[in-house]
Amino acid sequence: MPVGQLEGKVAVITGAARGMGKSHARYFVAEGARVIIGDVLDDLGEAVAAKLGPRSCRYVHQDVTSENDWARAVATAVTEFGRLDVLVNNAGILRHARIADMPLGEFRAVLDVNVTGCWLGIKHVIAPMTEAGGGSIVNISSIEGFTGAAGLSAYSASKFAIRGVTKAAAQELGQFGIRVNSVHPGGVMTPMAMTMAESFAEADSLAFLKTMPLPRLAGPIEISHLVAFLASDQSSYSTGAEFVADGGLLSGPGY
Repeated sequence: MPVGQLEGKVAVITGAARGMGKSHARYFVAEGARVIIGDVLDDLGEAVAAKLGPRSCRYVHQDVTSENDWARAVATAVTEFGRLDVLVNNAGILRHARIADMPLGEFRAVLDVNVTGCWLGIKHVIAPMTEAGGGSIVNISSIEGFTGAAGLSAYSASKFAIRGVTKAAAQELGQFGIRVNSVHPGGVMTPMAMTMAESFAEADSLAFLKTMPLPRLAGPIEISHLVAFLASDQSSYSTGAEFVADGGLLSGPGY
């Protein structure tokens, strides 16, 4: 049996109870990694961990806006699996409302989870990754980090911000052998994407598919392949970079 591209690596993956995070966790384990998966959806997260098995996976309750929860997730990785090599900042939330209608609290909540949560994750893995001799941080942004859409001011602002945090962290952490990159998916078949589609139903939310070079939504595993590449040593000279997986959507004349 060939050795997987993540053999021997230990990863923390946030928002891994469902959707892309769950896909990342499953694929990482298939590629030889051991993973700590964090989420606030405890029943779903525990079910994912049980399916992957205790030799490869542990679940922790993790609110990414909580420093205590971050400290617990990182400590679990080191205690249970001996080191920490990879962080996938996948957790995120979406609120759809036009600026005039969005309460300030909702705007702040999106930024807190999507940006502060990502920043806290980077902060908490620096020490164990440095001790391990380096590592890889993969921040999940979105094509909304390059463009905007009516009703997504908070989400788009948060995904633009992840680009900046990624680049600054890459500048700071390269000296420790820690690489930091961002991934920008387009439409992916996940519960969050379906919620977004329902929000835009009045505007024919899937009409954009007809304009794309690859006129379909992605499967979560297609994004997991890219995330695993960035987590692995195969991407050893990539840092501070932005990797788009959008079926060519942003290449069109409308963008």
